[in-house]
This record gives sequence, C-alpha cells and structure tokens, in this order.
Amino acid sequence: MTLLRHEIKMNLKSLLIWTVCVGFTCFGCILLYHSIEEDMSEMAGAFSQMGSFSTALGMDRISISTMEGYYATEIALIFAVGGAMFAAMTGAVILSKEEEGHTSEFLNTLPFGRGYIVLWKYVAVVLLILLFDAICICWCGLGFAGAGSTIPAKEFWLFHGAQLLMHLEIGSICFLISAISKRKQIGTALGLAVLLYVMDLMCRIVPDIECLKYVTPYYFSNATDIFVESTLNSSMAGISIGVTILCAVLAAGIYRRRDLAA
Repeated sequence: MTLLRHEIKMNLKSLLIWTVCVGFTCFGCILLYHSIEEDMSEMAGAFSQMGSFSTALGMDRISISTMEGYYATEIALIFAVGGAMFAAMTGAVILSKEEEGHTSEFLNTLPFGRGYIVLWKYVAVVLLILLFDAICICWCGLGFAGAGSTIPAKEFWLFHGAQLLMHLEIGSICFLISAISKRKQIGTALGLAVLLYVMDLMCRIVPDIECLKYVTPYYFSNATDIFVESTLNSSMAGISIGVTILCAVLAAGIYRRRDLAA
C-alpha cells in the first residue's frame, strides 16, 4: 500500500491535467451542441453521404443532428483517444522510470520483492485509469445537466464500460513495454494509442483488412456501434480482457527476471 500511495501521489498532477483537458473539452463540446443544433441538422445529410469518411466515423448510421448521434460521433472520439493516450503514457513510464531515474537500486534494497513492486505499480495504473474515466464521466454528466439534455442510459454506460476495458488493455500493453524497457517509452506509447485508432478507421473502410478489428480495442468499444446496436460485442470484449491479463502476467514475469540498471 505504501508503494501504491506513492505512485498515486507522483501521478496526481498528470491525472489532473489529463482529466481537465479531456473532461473539460467533452464538457464544453456538449454545452456547445444547442448553439450549433440548427447547423448540425443542415449538415447531417451531407455528412452521411461522404462515403468512406462517413463509414469510418459512423455518420452513415447515426445522425449528428441529435444529441445521441453528436455524442457518439464527436464527444466519444475525444474521450476514447484522450483516455487511450493517458492510459498508454501512465503504463509506459511506471516501471521504466526507476531505471531511467537511477532509483531502481534504492527501490530494490527495500524489504519488497519484485513481485510486490510489479503488483502495486500495476494496481496504481489500474486505479489511475479508473479515476480518469470516472472524473471524465462526471464532466460529461455536468455537460448534459448544463445543456438540459439526456441520452439513453443503457448505451451511455455500455460505451463507457467498453472504454474502460479498452483503456485498461492499452495501459496493460504499455505496462509490459515499461517492464521490458530501461527508459520511459512515452513516444512509443502515445504512438501506439494513435496507431490502434488508425487501424480501427482503416478496417472499417477497407474490407480486405477487416481482420484488424481483432487487434485494435477501438473497434469493439466504438460509440456508434454501441449506440446503434444497443449492445456490446462480448467475444471481442473477452479478447480485450484476455490481452489485459496476459500483458500484466508477462510484465510481472519479465520484470522479475531482468537485470535492472542501477
């Protein structure tokens, strides 16, 4: 628990910055909806007929002239990518920072085993992601309250549940990268978060690479799919959970056997 408290304290500033940036952006865009509602009604038809662009963003299946469609195509994208980048960055630095900062020797002289260190650092990553998602959901709730609008509760919570799974998966993959690396791989982590999003766009547009949907967690957690179908793809969610657990186990095994730089 001591290590957990230390990690939360060390990452608190980053958490606050990311939740303000992502959450406040979602909040502001939700409040903006009624100001542009008439324009959205005029543009909805045009957006739905923009071929591959409409397909990639789901605008051919849900209208952006409604709050539900606006949230699923615009706000959800901000939340998804912003949350993925936060999760990736958090996971990527939490272990490797000890070697890069030359504190690994001190940490490993304490009466903690490496298994203990990996466990509580991973718990810290999970807790930080949970806090990020919870705070941003609160920002969205404030936005809906301020705008006097609502969206279907079932689809809203299904989407955010899927987003949590996605963020945990990306955070766990980057936690594994952190366990392997001697330096903080922030660029790699942020690049991975963006690459997985691009893969989601591409597999929706190009049928020949549709198999990529099993690789990118953005696919099963896509807001448009969830709001249109009112359900979550349980098999792909299961794959995400499996990848999360596998990465956590591999990270623990690798870190316990590595020669750590002082």
